[in-house]
Amino acid sequence: MADKFSSSPDNQRVHEALTHLLEEIVTNPGKKGELISFNAATDKWIIFSDQHKGAKNGADDFMGCEKNYLAALEFYNREGFSFISLGDNEELWENSLASVKGKNEPSFSLEKLFLQRNDFLKVFGNHDLYWANDPLAPWQLKRIYGQQVRIYEGVILQTNIGNKELKIFLTHGHQGDLQSDGNWFAKWFVSNVWGPLQCYLRINPNTPSCNEVLKTRHNSIMYEWSAGQEELILITGHTHQPVFESLTHLEKLCKALAEARKEHDPKKEQELLKEISQKFQQEPENVYEEFLNLRPSYFNSGCCCFSDGDITGIEIANNRISLIKWTWHNGGSKRVVLEERELTVLAGRL
Repeated sequence: MADKFSSSPDNQRVHEALTHLLEEIVTNPGKKGELISFNAATDKWIIFSDQHKGAKNGADDFMGCEKNYLAALEFYNREGFSFISLGDNEELWENSLASVKGKNEPSFSLEKLFLQRNDFLKVFGNHDLYWANDPLAPWQLKRIYGQQVRIYEGVILQTNIGNKELKIFLTHGHQGDLQSDGNWFAKWFVSNVWGPLQCYLRINPNTPSCNEVLKTRHNSIMYEWSAGQEELILITGHTHQPVFESLTHLEKLCKALAEARKEHDPKKEQELLKEISQKFQQEPENVYEEFLNLRPSYFNSGCCCFSDGDITGIEIANNRISLIKWTWHNGGSKRVVLEERELTVLAGRL
């Protein structure tokens, strides 16, 4: 019901919101977002979004992913990464701040370690919009983290790749979605209907991280905006759907299938058809040749609340950008690289 009556990402609204935010950060850094120069060879970043930390009840989608999240934060802190938490970090539509704060001390403690190194950036999303518009938010954040925390709507990382400047624009991605961008009905529905129902039935609607299909409409709109920019890639969260170089995993396979058919490689074609049918229980009805021409300008970090306990995120390190997954394997949390590309190659294709 909430989707039917209030989920309405609009092309024009999304594009105008992203353009305005980008211009605001470039011309007036520090107010709505940080503009940070970095060295692609030596600096390291990890981006996680959509933790949706809850109250450890039946509606808490983060609860099953917590051990992977904690293991990941320990690894990235030990390895000297900077951490960008890209919105919807706390689930404040369904829960009070007091309940979230009281039930998630381990996560806040590990996040605090990045802040103590001055390597923590917190971006707000639609489910934790409280951080951006409540006058008590700065005081509450200081109580949680032990020091002042700046809250931003976006971040721009900029670096030089060869003789080109590359901008990496990060924001949560809810801008322009009528369900999420200031819609009172959606907030009321989640707090008063969906939250209690989800808690009672113990429902987690976020499908496992290996089950991506075609891009959602919102992701497609984000891609369209990013494809029109010069020497810029866009990274968002919000949709809980991992996207790498403008493609979901299924779309990557369909692109490879189209390439195999163009190159008249029947062996590769059969291998890809088998993989698609095994992973997605479907045969591709068409070849999706349009995927061959997409610019690799849009990325989505996925989420940290998948129903199988996995979490996904994006690393930028060692001149590479990577889509990674942390999964529980043989009694421990394991980092898996799902996709990877050298920034030099990526910049050359923009």
